[in-house]
Parts: sequence; C-alpha cells; structure tokens
Amino acid sequence: MLLAGLTTGHKIGLGVVGLVFIAFALTSSFVVPRKRPDFPGKNGLSVFIIACLVLFAAMLSAVLIFGAESEAKGAPLAKGTTVQVQEKEFKITLSPTKVHAGTVTFVVKNVGKVSHNLTIQGGKATPNISPGGTSRLTVTLKKGSYTLYCSVPGHRQLGMVAKLTAT
Repeated sequence: MLLAGLTTGHKIGLGVVGLVFIAFALTSSFVVPRKRPDFPGKNGLSVFIIACLVLFAAMLSAVLIFGAESEAKGAPLAKGTTVQVQEKEFKITLSPTKVHAGTVTFVVKNVGKVSHNLTIQGGKATPNISPGGTSRLTVTLKKGSYTLYCSVPGHRQLGMVAKLTAT
C-alpha cells in the first residue's frame, strides 16, 4: 500500500536501503559462518551489533524520509481545494485528479505557445489564456466525474481533455 503512493525516486531509495539491509543479513547469516564458524566471535560481537544497529536505524530513517510525501498523487484533498492546471499543445495536466465535492478553484497556467482555455463540460469556462498567462476558475462540484477540456476549436480533438473526480 505504501509503495503504491510513492514516486519512482522514493521507491528507488527504499529499495536500495532495503537491499543493503537484506544483503547484510543474508551474508552475516549464511556466507560468513561457512568461512568462519565462530562468527562473529568474541572480539567481533561488538562490531556486529553496531553494524546491525546502524543498518536498522538506516532502514527506519529511509522509511520515514522516503515514505513521507506531502500529497500522494491522485489522493483527495480537503474541501475548498485548489487544483493546479497546466495547458500546452495539446495536453491538460491536473494536480490532483481527485477532490472532495464542494468549492474547487482551478488555477490554470498556459505553458504552451498558443491560446487555450479550460472548460468544464456542461459548466463554466475560463476566458482564452494567452501563452504564459494564468486564469482562475472557481466552481462548486457535486460528487461525480467531470470532463475538462480546451474549447478552442480543434484543441479537444487533438487531446486537450482531462478527467476530474469529486468524491
């Protein structure tokens, strides 16, 4: 469950620390005792315990650092949500894609090279936004699925469509 909400970088970080921890455990359990039957021995016990504690602390730290994200992608946000929208040729990106039903403000940034707008199917729309410009659109959404698109002629057909879910 935790891994499903993590970014690729966080998964790699947890994976690397986990692999080091597992490699140490397997090596100290199976490989080294074959070559040194008295492992860790009288003199090596303190070093072995310190190494175990350091790796244990590293694993806990990795889970705390890499397991914590400010907002899991696609997770619903609190009521009165702001949705960041980026539009460019010919794509609309929403962050997040799920919100709680209620008041939602879309902050729409045109990062493309031509004018775009944001239209909620059957509802309101922003005016056309010049390249580099930003517009805000505040609406009240009921529970359900919403289609958002650019209503500039031809843009929707070229892929400027996104889905938003209100829960």
